Amino acid sequence: MPPAGCVPPAADAEPRGCYRPLVILEHAVLPVRPGKESDFLEAFGAAKQIIASMTGFHRLKLSRCIEQPSTFLLLVEWETLEDHTEGFRSSAEYREWRRLLHHFYDPFPVVEHFKELLEV
Repeated sequence: MPPAGCVPPAADAEPRGCYRPLVILEHAVLPVRPGKESDFLEAFGAAKQIIASMTGFHRLKLSRCIEQPSTFLLLVEWETLEDHTEGFRSSAEYREWRRLLHHFYDPFPVVEHFKELLEV
């Protein structure tokens, strides 16, 4: 049995103590204003350091849509929902994140949170 807050490894993986912590996955589709993609990516380079410094942050992925190159997908793993919704969003660091990035979006993205149920 894995320790509390951990999930067992995939069937073909070797056991190693705490295999992978359970996390909350933040999902946001980012509709960047056409023509501003390069500026957005440059600003995101600075912004990622801000979010990475926050309590409860695990990791993030930023992907770009192939069919709609002005659309990006942001996935952020947090220890708890509150680390994002209360800790990050109520911080001075979030105000800087917002200053760097929010003016690129049209419309403003919907942010949702997910709890993992299954991985194959």
